[in-house]
Amino acid sequence: MTAKIKVLFISQEIMPFVEETYLSKISRTLPQGIQEKGHEVRCFMPRYGCINERRNQLHEVIRLSGMNIIINDTDHPLVIKVASIPAARLQVYFIDNEEYFKRKAMLKDPKGEMFADNDERAIFFARGVIETIKNLGWAPDIIHCHGWFTNMIPLYLRKIYKDNPIFADAKVVYSLYDDEFSSNLPENLYDKVKFDGIPAKDLKHYKNANYLSTTKAALDNADAVIINSESVNPEIQTYLGNVKKPILGYNAEENLVNTVNDFYEEVLQNSTVLSEK
Repeated sequence: MTAKIKVLFISQEIMPFVEETYLSKISRTLPQGIQEKGHEVRCFMPRYGCINERRNQLHEVIRLSGMNIIINDTDHPLVIKVASIPAARLQVYFIDNEEYFKRKAMLKDPKGEMFADNDERAIFFARGVIETIKNLGWAPDIIHCHGWFTNMIPLYLRKIYKDNPIFADAKVVYSLYDDEFSSNLPENLYDKVKFDGIPAKDLKHYKNANYLSTTKAALDNADAVIINSESVNPEIQTYLGNVKKPILGYNAEENLVNTVNDFYEEVLQNSTVLSEK
């Protein structure tokens, strides 16, 4: 396949906007590498309160802001900001909301405990990204999710937005990292997701939800999986053994751009072949 493909990268963290981790580094270098292959790339992440807006030159995109995301029958205003990474010629869109993302931390409090509303923050982030892409009118070929905070996105794309022409032909790729957390998510997460209109039969992983169960839900709803860390939870590794979809094993960082680029093309070619049968 030589045609330009449109790739939407969605990550819970991208450097240099937040501190360097393996996840934030891959979320910074992989989009640049794919773009340098001649493809069209757009990136999204949350606008955490620890991001210095002045230093990173974030500014609000008025035409994309202003809608409300409803979570559990409560309206939450969506604000979209954007900034560039000049060295990479990449533009990054930020999902923002005063209630969910003003705090000066990402996903854990100063004691290292998960924020109690991370479930709603993840829902807001997922819905915010999807609604913004709809408003942009930009139909991606590949939607590539990075980090557990993006676990909701495959579910929403496949169960709520599957008939939307912007997403109907997109292939969802989910990257696994060693980013496990031990605490459970709030017990009423099941009800919050069900409120959005997702049938109960598709929510088996959201009863007693935690890292493992929501990751399994992401794997179930993705079209393909990439293992982006050398160590992945053994239970997830076992679960992957029963997942009948393309899986790209771990690759060293220096080989990642080429192998992921080839994997994208494989996923898109396989979908074309299947649709022609």
